Amino acid sequence: MLSAMLEAARRRAAEIDVAAVRRAADRMPGTRSLEEALSRPGMSVIAEIKRRSPSRGALAAALDPVRQAERYAAGGAAAVSVLTDPDFFDGSLDDLTEVRLTTSVPVLRKDFIVHPVQVWESRAAGADALLLIVAALDDATLTALLSETAEAGMEALVEVHTVDEVRRAEAAGARIVGVNNRDLTTFRVDLAVAEALGPELGGFSAKVAESGIGGAADARRMAAAGYDAVLVGESLVTADDPSRLLAEMTGVEP
Repeated sequence: MLSAMLEAARRRAAEIDVAAVRRAADRMPGTRSLEEALSRPGMSVIAEIKRRSPSRGALAAALDPVRQAERYAAGGAAAVSVLTDPDFFDGSLDDLTEVRLTTSVPVLRKDFIVHPVQVWESRAAGADALLLIVAALDDATLTALLSETAEAGMEALVEVHTVDEVRRAEAAGARIVGVNNRDLTTFRVDLAVAEALGPELGGFSAKVAESGIGGAADARRMAAAGYDAVLVGESLVTADDPSRLLAEMTGVEP
């Protein structure tokens, strides 16, 4: 499945007009810092806009990204993540642009970024930060994409799943690390992955636990393991009251 996702991303990247997205990126206002947003006291939440999951199918097919972002703001989200992959998650860059215009917090583009042109495409769409998945990139490409991201004025959440990937992220110069509790091959989710890797993350300025966070108890568990933030998608987009669920995780009264 991961290989199919990456191949689709490469195909889309090859169709991007490089000059056009560079010009559009140059016209964008300044970015908001994800690293700063995650440095506030207590548990921070990156709340995700996610319509579909490859492992679970449709989650919120009719989700309105603007309305959802407003709910996230009411619940105290530190940042909003927007899945922009159209093939496997029913996302779009238009979703990201609309959310960026709606919210005052940093907006993260979550997609399969495999080519520098996608960095500029992200900035042109309004992203403040983007996701880089270590398992999907060789060392040279990871380093180059981090450099390109910085040149574009953005930050990167660098995703890892193993100790080896932690070391690779450190060597490439990553500052914000995300430990994915979901195995990208089997899709199995286990919060023990983040707990096991927690002691290995001392070299990063912000630490995020991703996937499998269902509520306040899971958020507290990740805080106890040394994480500054959790990235939460499925439980929020399927919740009757996402603002309340977020408030329970952050301690902010909606």
